[in-house]
Amino acid sequence: MSYSSRFCAALAATVMLVGMGFSSAAQAETCAVSFTMVKSGFQFGTQSGRGVMRCKGRRYPFQISGMSQGIQAGESETRYNGRVTFQGNPRSVEGIYGAAHAGISAGRGGEALIMTNQNGVVFTVLGRQRGNQINADLSRMVVTMQ
Repeated sequence: MSYSSRFCAALAATVMLVGMGFSSAAQAETCAVSFTMVKSGFQFGTQSGRGVMRCKGRRYPFQISGMSQGIQAGESETRYNGRVTFQGNPRSVEGIYGAAHAGISAGRGGEALIMTNQNGVVFTVLGRQRGNQINADLSRMVVTMQ
């Protein structure tokens, strides 16, 4: 195979892979999500809460719970708002997630949370905290649709 033939084959493969990436991204749906979660711990922590995802005029209630490990101390209640991106049915957000938290509150504060699961569903949310807590931790979260 000549240099130009290999170049054309590599270029065609690259274009095909990029096109597949765009087509799957184009099929992804993004919906609004809001939930409240209570979190407490010292090095190891627990969190649980309830929320709702809003897609195309419909509401999908869910529960969220999990355990975390990292730099953390205290307890807080956080109200999150953001988005969830998924492919397929809105109920596909149900599952087990890896999550990264970072936040601080002394009375009031803020927190950022990003969660993703094995199906490529991604929660990206910001929250307002009440309580006394500092955290930078990793969590395993479970989302259950109601």
